Amino acid sequence: MEVVVPQPQSRVPDHARGYENFGGVIDRTSSASQPWWPSQPTAPQGAPNIVVVLIDDMGYSDISPFGAEIDTPHVAALAERGVRLSNYHTTPVCSPARAALLTGLNPHRAGYGSVANSDPGFPGLRLELADDVLSLPEILRDNGYATYAVGKWHLVRDANMGPGRSRDSWPVQRGFDSYYGSLEGLNSFFYPNQLLADNSVVDVDEYPDDYYVTDDLTDRAISQITSLRAHDADKPFFLYFAHIAMHGPHQVKETDLEKYRGRYSQGWDAIRLNRFERQIKSGLFDPDTPIAPRNTEPGYDAPPWDDLSEDEKRRFARYQEVYAAMVDSVDQSVGRIVDTLTELGELDNTIIVFTSDNGGTAEGGPTGTRSYFSQFVHGPVPPDWERDVPHDEELIGSAALGVHYPRGWGQASNTPFRFYKGQTFAGGVRVPFVLSWPKGLTRSADDNGVRRQYSYVTDIVPTLLDLAGLTAPTHRHGRPAQERDGVSIADVLRDPTAESAHTEQYAEFGGHRGFYRDGWKLVSLHRDPADVDNPTWELYDVNTDPAETDDLAARHPELVAELAAAWDDAAWRNTVFPLYDSAADQVRRRPDEERFTDPVRILAGTPPLERYRSSKLIAYRDFDIEVELAGWTDLDEGVLVAHGDQQGGYLLYVEAGSAHFVFNSYGRISRVSAPIPAGTGGLALRAVATPQVRWDFTLEASVDGSSEVIAKLDNQFQLIGMAPWTGISVGADARGPVDAQLRSRRGVFRFGPALRAVTYRPGAVRVPAAVRKEIEESAEYHAD
Repeated sequence: MEVVVPQPQSRVPDHARGYENFGGVIDRTSSASQPWWPSQPTAPQGAPNIVVVLIDDMGYSDISPFGAEIDTPHVAALAERGVRLSNYHTTPVCSPARAALLTGLNPHRAGYGSVANSDPGFPGLRLELADDVLSLPEILRDNGYATYAVGKWHLVRDANMGPGRSRDSWPVQRGFDSYYGSLEGLNSFFYPNQLLADNSVVDVDEYPDDYYVTDDLTDRAISQITSLRAHDADKPFFLYFAHIAMHGPHQVKETDLEKYRGRYSQGWDAIRLNRFERQIKSGLFDPDTPIAPRNTEPGYDAPPWDDLSEDEKRRFARYQEVYAAMVDSVDQSVGRIVDTLTELGELDNTIIVFTSDNGGTAEGGPTGTRSYFSQFVHGPVPPDWERDVPHDEELIGSAALGVHYPRGWGQASNTPFRFYKGQTFAGGVRVPFVLSWPKGLTRSADDNGVRRQYSYVTDIVPTLLDLAGLTAPTHRHGRPAQERDGVSIADVLRDPTAESAHTEQYAEFGGHRGFYRDGWKLVSLHRDPADVDNPTWELYDVNTDPAETDDLAARHPELVAELAAAWDDAAWRNTVFPLYDSAADQVRRRPDEERFTDPVRILAGTPPLERYRSSKLIAYRDFDIEVELAGWTDLDEGVLVAHGDQQGGYLLYVEAGSAHFVFNSYGRISRVSAPIPAGTGGLALRAVATPQVRWDFTLEASVDGSSEVIAKLDNQFQLIGMAPWTGISVGADARGPVDAQLRSRRGVFRFGPALRAVTYRPGAVRVPAAVRKEIEESAEYHAD
């Protein structure tokens, strides 16, 4: 007879609290009780690591597996071990692509119909992830993965980047165990304006002489991996490495740049043809595929290289040398990650994805720029506005300048396609994609690894889950998670003859539209906000004409009508409406941001203010900066206040008994100085704005309760749009130097205890509303 041993039962009275959902046994003593521990998420045996490397603004042809002459041996090795998707698509700009990649949702449904800066007040442009949007790192962590992110995030509105603001869309709150990088859409490569570690700003005033952000991010990514392995030998990890490169301003180490000197004198027309020839030879396209002609549409046009002057050819070639060297540095970063995985013996069982967020860009304009932020101040600015401050060409690519190439190189980047980042034509949305997983994806001898089936950025999440054999939770924070729009293309990766399950896809950005269905693509180029809902459609058979060279709309009006109606249906299903028939509507801000223009007193030594908060204190307006000194003598010196960096800013410092005001107008420097009167208890810098987008400055000293003007500097172009990029610092010129000469002599030049505080008092806005709206629209668009 079997003896049944009675199991102990909990003896918890009804009025007890805190024992709910406990799986063990509770008695009055521990010896009579049974402990219990909740289970922890555990990955399936042999689950692969996952590494996603996302490049910013890299065009289709910028790596050697997709036709480039640029040396990218490490990415090429990934392609040799894996597959290349030649028909992979993304969104036209940055934040929508990142939201779609990390959630599997179409960008407008995720809330990112545009770049994450403003908040117009409509569902498709929340520009923050909603509570019911489940992210890839959250899914993977629920499956027992460690999750790490480095680099560019740009899924946070700029108003939420400062202390005390919502962190709901920050990386750690969205499933990453650790994060290191920049929340913004771009940054200096030598002097980042602000870096974060997890949820806190990295407290750094001065970067090392040999600092370069791509190296820094790579160091951090490697340390995340090796630290995990030192603590846990088996736990799989997800690394999301979102490079700040290739976004402008383009800057690169001289050691990388030397390799590419003189390699682009042949110009963009020849480079395009050479790249296209290699693309055909490697199987990306059929031999009879047409290449798109050079863009000639006004505002998008690139001149023939042979029509340029010799001076233009020399300077324009230098810009591309810098760009190529930056691509090379990214490839070196990939190599270091691969080397780490190899050393750990984990390369074969790691899925590595390499791709870009959107196509190459035209933001450098027809001639490029050596003064990055002044280039993007569009609108009715003064006729003598300098979009390209004529700095020494030898400085192109260095820390001293912010540069960007002419848009002729942008189309070369997007070979063989038309247009650029920001448009829904192939040049804006078709980018390279490489996936390697030696253990899980093997190829037959006759498989060249090229997959021509259509795929879209939303497919990354379901594909990675499918490959790794993982399932996603159905809820997030107790709410049903939104349904994903992407589909798995794992069958396509495994079998070159498999059909893609992604058969149709809408696109929209800034009024530009696109719709793909079964090899047909309907597309429109948006020109007039007032006519945003009346598109001029073009139709292409992208199976035979991937570069969109032969418009078939007039020959197939019924198909145009059918696909246009499908676009409309998809737009309603994905919260695309309303379309913006006023540019000002799209860059509208939340009313509560007006408080960022309130006066503020900043104590000496306060960490630098966040960029957006700092800009609100001065943009388009009068402003006063009042400096409180206590017991100042002519022995006290240092920086009183600094705002900006080498791309534009201003600086007030004291040296040898004199006050010095430096104004950096997008790289053009003006200086005034004056002795400080004995007995001075404070200084005041007063800026008066003009409707012509200029400032007049006066510097005053306060002695015995009265003020006297000691210096003036008039008629300076205002710093607007994205400048100043580095925020306000009090008592030092932190991070990027406003005045490189002063930095080389005195470092960050800290002021001593005689400096108590600095108060900003914003005044009247003087620049007309119509001018401000046009400038802000451009800044929102380009700050991605």
